[in-house]
Amino acid sequence: MIIPDLHRQPVGLDPAKHRALTLPVPLTDWSPAAGLSAIFLTAAECVHAARDFPIVFIVAGKNDEGGDDVAPVAVLGIHAGENLYVGANGRWRASHVPAVLATYPLCVARIDARQYAVCLDESWPGLQADAGSTGQRLFDDAGEPAALLRDAQTELQRVEQQVDQTRAIGHRLAALGLLEDRRLDGTLPDGSTVKLDGFMMVNEERVNALSDEDALSLHKDGLLALIHAHWISLGHMRRLFEWRAERLSASASPPAAAAAGV
Repeated sequence: MIIPDLHRQPVGLDPAKHRALTLPVPLTDWSPAAGLSAIFLTAAECVHAARDFPIVFIVAGKNDEGGDDVAPVAVLGIHAGENLYVGANGRWRASHVPAVLATYPLCVARIDARQYAVCLDESWPGLQADAGSTGQRLFDDAGEPAALLRDAQTELQRVEQQVDQTRAIGHRLAALGLLEDRRLDGTLPDGSTVKLDGFMMVNEERVNALSDEDALSLHKDGLLALIHAHWISLGHMRRLFEWRAERLSASASPPAAAAAGV
């Protein structure tokens, strides 16, 4: 999956062009993701992601039948272009890294329903064009994928398969009429108001009104666990407002030296 606000210069991996490139892994500077206010989650990771992020649902395009594709996303900020989970020095402020982000700066471009091309974000400043550097190589001297790239290819393929599964799950929740449009209004310490809209939540009354057959089917397929994780995760919205207040306070405070009259 290519995320335009993250993968700003994706190009297909080429052994001739990228043979000497190395990547310093694991990634510790997540500054490239600082402008992501939300990110797609696979259904498979939602239960784990719910421990760290608010999870809501959004319309993510059209499916082959002309209906809406619905997908879960982790809310990362309360303003567009703001990721409150990227802290000082690019530190990631959560234990879970969403699957579509964890392979950065690598990603995949879908060629057709079954074929993908592995791409590299050449805009990432961490790329090292020296085979003798301390990072791990993408290709060996013969131009064959090195261990890092082989592992990444396996993970990227797995995630793409989960993306397709997640689309099917979103369609199922929508078809059962369980999703409803919601809006969240809030006030920050500086008096400014925040209105979050354009997202959906699972309606608890509609879930409770499901037939025994539908409820059992959702339970057996693990979707009731996903729904409960979604509901529990919404408590993290308070964290976002607290982090936003901290950021406002930090930006309003003069540097220590200036405050001391130095």
